[in-house]
Amino acid sequence: MPLKLDTYIITNADIVPGRDHIAGAREALLGGADVIQFREKKMDTGEMIRVCAIIQDLCRQHGAVFIVNDRVDVALAMEADGVHVGQKDMPAAIARRLIGPNKILGVSAGDAEKAKKAEADGADYVGTGMIFPAGVKKDIGVVKGVAVLREVSRAVQVPVVAIGGIDHGNAASCIEGGAASCAVITAVIGAPDVRQAATNLAQIIRDAKMRVEKRRPM
Repeated sequence: MPLKLDTYIITNADIVPGRDHIAGAREALLGGADVIQFREKKMDTGEMIRVCAIIQDLCRQHGAVFIVNDRVDVALAMEADGVHVGQKDMPAAIARRLIGPNKILGVSAGDAEKAKKAEADGADYVGTGMIFPAGVKKDIGVVKGVAVLREVSRAVQVPVVAIGGIDHGNAASCIEGGAASCAVITAVIGAPDVRQAATNLAQIIRDAKMRVEKRRPM
């Protein structure tokens, strides 16, 4: 079965006071998120495991994928669906060896060459950004624009997940530019109504995919 990553939500506990990782994930899942990625750089490992256990259970209830960012040890401890590593995190080939062949491995890859290496090292998908400016994630490189999505998607067989400054106004251009999915933080987790924001984003992505499919040669 193809990996369904369409509406990919990354949690953040710092955008809205009182809206922690669990609350954000719960509402996003109720709105139709396909993937929840837990991304946290400051939390103690014990607390991280506690929070991840709750989010993982929520994801299973909703038939969604649960990904842990960076922390392969936490992903293994929780038997999460997968892990996502960046270029400065654990090398993808080592992460694949540790998590085994049946877990999902996502790898950040900002250009075609890095994407090809990630695929060769066992990535199930590659995350490409920063597509647009702004957003809360400041460590994913310079703004690249939509063109890089087509370049990367042509270089690999695995799905390409667009990330960086993506919102309801520009998500469709990412899908039409070659991405299989859009990963967002602020546009959903920072929205006044997380559930509705996730629902709206999911519809935008579905509509864009239908347009792309209609343009494919028969």
